Amino acid sequence: MDLSLETREGLPEALQVLLREHPREAWEADPQFNGLIAFWLDRHMMFRKLGALLQQESETLLDGKSDARRFAQAVGHYGGMFVNQLHGHHQIEDHHYFPVLATRDKRIEKGFTLLDADHHALDGHLDRFVKSANAAIKGTAEADAKPAAAKFLEASRDMDRLLRRHLDDEEDLIVPVILKYGTEGLG
Repeated sequence: MDLSLETREGLPEALQVLLREHPREAWEADPQFNGLIAFWLDRHMMFRKLGALLQQESETLLDGKSDARRFAQAVGHYGGMFVNQLHGHHQIEDHHYFPVLATRDKRIEKGFTLLDADHHALDGHLDRFVKSANAAIKGTAEADAKPAAAKFLEASRDMDRLLRRHLDDEEDLIVPVILKYGTEGLG
C-alpha cells in the first residue's frame, strides 16, 4: 500500500483505531479537549487560511481585479508567514510532540513515522512554492506579471492540496491520542 503524501487519500484503517473511539464530531465536547488541542487546531486552521488567501490573491491578479504591486506585497507578506510558521510548527512536532505521543499507544506508533515522512515530503513542495513565490514577486516588475502569477498559483494549489491531506491525517491521529491519554509531557 502506497502511503506517500502525494498519493494517499487518508490514514490507513489500522491507524484510525483511536479516531473510531474519538470521532471528529465529538472532539470539542470531550472533557479532555483543552487549550493545547484548541491551540494546535487553530495553528492548522491558520495554515489552511493562508494557503487559501495566497491562491485568492493569485486568482485576483490573473482575473485583472488587482494590481501587481498588491499581489507582490501579499505574496511576500503572507507567503513568508506561511513558510516560516510551517517550518517552526513542523520542528516542534518532529522534535517534541511526535516522540512523546508515539509512545502512548503502540497501535498507532507507525502513524508518527508516516507524519514525519510527510514533513520531509512537504519540504520539497515547500521549496517549489518558495521558488515560485520569489519568481512571482520578481515577475511583477515586468510588463506582464500574469505568467509568473499563474505558476505561483499552480504551486500554491499543489502545496495546499498536500498540506491539507497532511493536516487532516495529523489531526485524525493526534487529537484522539491526546483525548484518550491526556497532555502529560507535552508542555
